[in-house]
Amino acid sequence: MKRFLPWKVLHLSISDHVPDLSAEDGIGGLFVVFWCDAVPLGQAMIPAPMLPIASAQLAATAASIIAPVIGDRLLHTGFEAPLPVPPRKQPRHPPVDLKRLLDLDRPLESLSRPASLAAAAPADPSVSLVICTRNRPGHLAKCLRSLRGLSPQPSEIIVVDNDPSSGVTRPVTDDFHEVTYVAEPRRGLSAARNAGILRCRGAIIAFTDDDVIVHPGWIGAIRAAFCDSDVIAVTGLVLPAELATPAQFVFQDGAAGAGWEYRQVDFGRSFFESMKGLGVLVWRLGAGANMAFRCEAFERVGLFDERLGAGSSGCSEDSELWYRLLAEGQRCRYAPTAVVFHYHREDWAGLRDQLYSYTRGHVAALLFQFDRYGHWGNVYRAFVVLPWHLVRLAYRSGTSWLGARLSGHGGELLQPLVPQLLGAVAGYGYYVRHRRRPPTPLSRGTTCTHAHAWNIDNEDNPQKSPVHVPEP
Repeated sequence: MKRFLPWKVLHLSISDHVPDLSAEDGIGGLFVVFWCDAVPLGQAMIPAPMLPIASAQLAATAASIIAPVIGDRLLHTGFEAPLPVPPRKQPRHPPVDLKRLLDLDRPLESLSRPASLAAAAPADPSVSLVICTRNRPGHLAKCLRSLRGLSPQPSEIIVVDNDPSSGVTRPVTDDFHEVTYVAEPRRGLSAARNAGILRCRGAIIAFTDDDVIVHPGWIGAIRAAFCDSDVIAVTGLVLPAELATPAQFVFQDGAAGAGWEYRQVDFGRSFFESMKGLGVLVWRLGAGANMAFRCEAFERVGLFDERLGAGSSGCSEDSELWYRLLAEGQRCRYAPTAVVFHYHREDWAGLRDQLYSYTRGHVAALLFQFDRYGHWGNVYRAFVVLPWHLVRLAYRSGTSWLGARLSGHGGELLQPLVPQLLGAVAGYGYYVRHRRRPPTPLSRGTTCTHAHAWNIDNEDNPQKSPVHVPEP
């Protein structure tokens, strides 16, 4: 059997000379991301047997990949990315006009100008950055070091320690004078995020994870994405920081089907209404490792649901909040110019735990969404679409494993199925046990601009007032 070889993540600027790609020993292939200055334009996965590739061939390949993105960014109509809805429900756009695209004069120079303007944007709106962490000092230190390269900088950086009793996080934050440390002993990512929100003073609140490093232009790109006053939430592009292990490769391969592209997409009322009966694919908006909200978003729909997320259901606290915003007629934007780099789980045990948690949290979120709004599409997706998806995944896994064994590759690069099956079953049980628990002990309207609802004994140990809130 062939053993897995790590893939090399390669970032190429197409505004410079496109290089030859030579064959390299000890790699399984290249994950290539094409850039024009700070603007990501597309990606390609090139297996090692296809190397070397001459610069002319690579340039031709890149041109076909980035052309729709250039057309979308510079022409604005005719090259829009499709929404994750059935074909019959796709909004009508003007047909693609290749002649207009070919007639563009110096398109790459035009692309680089918005990135420069975003970097030079004024300090307002102010951006508060929240990072929640739990006993991962090595990851956190790497993340905080990357924040020092941001230009512009956020107005404040808040690190929420979700296990302050361990004592491993505070020494890290003490090395970064620009960081405000907040202790939140109640277990759960949503509880930690809510604690961070209530300490923020910025007009925009951005979130990333402790296992992420950020692109230097990330804050500027977030500000630029909020240029339309009716955009209330923004997500961005999450790229792999490395693909060094089989588990990281499999996770990235699965993420490739999530629909995150290199073209901007707006999700609003028409998207929500077109999918409400089938179950709204809110997780296609982006990832919690790269998201931001106007402060008033939490005043309108409340804080993160503390029944969801890591440390509780497992995940989907981010998508459930997006669901509430869309259900209330708000507009959310996916902006691929806001880029972070994520370190996926390195080993199979970590990946299995992650897939279990993802499926468990997904099922729970669907059912909580139904409780809140009565949209039957959530029930349809939880009890029809998801089981059918798992059946198809089981069939594909079986046939792919057999083919891999016959070809001598082994089955090591197949996405683990059992954790997802167990996670789905656990999600139904989690919902039954927690459906009557209030989403958060804090009242709607108690947000970053209403921090007086907390009794803050000292800067490091905020204690919540005992406010009970019924489910909306």
